Amino acid sequence: MSVEVGSKLSGKVTRITNFGAFVELPEGSTGLVHISEVADRYVKDINDHLSVGDEVTVKVLNVEKNGKIGLSIKKANEKYNRPQPRKRVENFESKMNKFLKDSEDKLASLKKHTESRRGGRGAKRG
Repeated sequence: MSVEVGSKLSGKVTRITNFGAFVELPEGSTGLVHISEVADRYVKDINDHLSVGDEVTVKVLNVEKNGKIGLSIKKANEKYNRPQPRKRVENFESKMNKFLKDSEDKLASLKKHTESRRGGRGAKRG
């Protein structure tokens, strides 16, 4: 199996640095999993997640002309690749109706508050 962008491969962690981990892939090639591609959450210390000798599944992100291979552990995870649920899109009329209702409620509350300060029912000062 050749190393192609998008493919998932198994590999072995051979070296850990403060910016990521080097993973030996099949056919003897080595790629880098950047620290930002190790887990779905912030990773302060990569040693909390990986150790030298760990078997990991990685997804190939890029293969550069000079032979460098970019890898990701978090994108190889199945739950990461699930399509996100689509947001329900409101149409213009429903947004406008909601806006009008909120505006009327706010105006009624403001009017009620203002009348109580003036002495009731919009009495004018002389």
